[in-house]
Amino acid sequence: MAWNAFKLCTGLRVVGSVMILVVLAVVSVSYYAIVVANYGPDLFKAGYHAPVAALVIVAFHLLLAMVLWCYFAVVFTDPGSVPSDWKPASANEDMEAQNTLLSSLPANSAAVLTAPTTQMSTSLDSSRMRFCRKCCQFKPPRCHHCSVCGRCVLKMDHHCVWVVNCVGARNYKAFLLFLFYTFLETSLVSLSLLPHFIAFFTDADDEPALPGTLATTFLAFVLDLAFALSVLGFLIMHISLVAGNTTTIEAYEKKATARWRYDLGRRKNFEQVFGTKKLFWFLPMYAEEDVRRMPVFKGLEYPVRSDMEGQEF
Repeated sequence: MAWNAFKLCTGLRVVGSVMILVVLAVVSVSYYAIVVANYGPDLFKAGYHAPVAALVIVAFHLLLAMVLWCYFAVVFTDPGSVPSDWKPASANEDMEAQNTLLSSLPANSAAVLTAPTTQMSTSLDSSRMRFCRKCCQFKPPRCHHCSVCGRCVLKMDHHCVWVVNCVGARNYKAFLLFLFYTFLETSLVSLSLLPHFIAFFTDADDEPALPGTLATTFLAFVLDLAFALSVLGFLIMHISLVAGNTTTIEAYEKKATARWRYDLGRRKNFEQVFGTKKLFWFLPMYAEEDVRRMPVFKGLEYPVRSDMEGQEF
């Protein structure tokens, strides 16, 4: 019997639950190193130490609030699933045309033509429709099946074990903002702890710290620096995807086409993810006007290039 590697995908759900604990643990270590061990006590020192410590602590808390807000927005927001009664527009049009044709014929003629007409409609539209055999339903444009979640996800980008969820049409913006604020937060922690990290190896600190404080500072610096560098690469990749109005999965499909049908230009591509209201660009939410006016945020319809309208995909 052939070995099915996709059975292992269900194990990623368990791994994802552990990853949430890892994220919270890194946040806790960073919080202790910045607020409790190093910059909190500096608030009560004379000279320039107090204002610098206050600036670092305020910036740290603001960024931490945005990181946690965006992170749990990705975790708890449904990326988008296909409605059970959804069908492609072409299928609905053909069904209406078929019903119109049958209603205009005599009863005996309609009974004879029912089966052939259905077969003809299926053959004509099979090249345009996308159907998921696992979910037994039609798939909207840019929708893909997730083997971990066991369902089709609207505009699926990837399944992220760090958030125990798929990243799709309705939580992709929150995911990008999570990367952005995580990079800023980890960079702030790394730069803030750099003098203490150097002092750890040079014995330049006038006031020797407790072993627990030294260990926490060292661990926080290494972890945050590693996260900052890794998240930066991931963030750069997704910025390039947003610029081309492409998902991680579609990046492979795009290689087979000379022109990408959803590439509307960098400005419009950006608005397809972040909306048109600038006040909401840095928040994991959308303006109500954008939600009403732009069907792309529902995940079922997407505008295409004017020179590729009507072409099959």
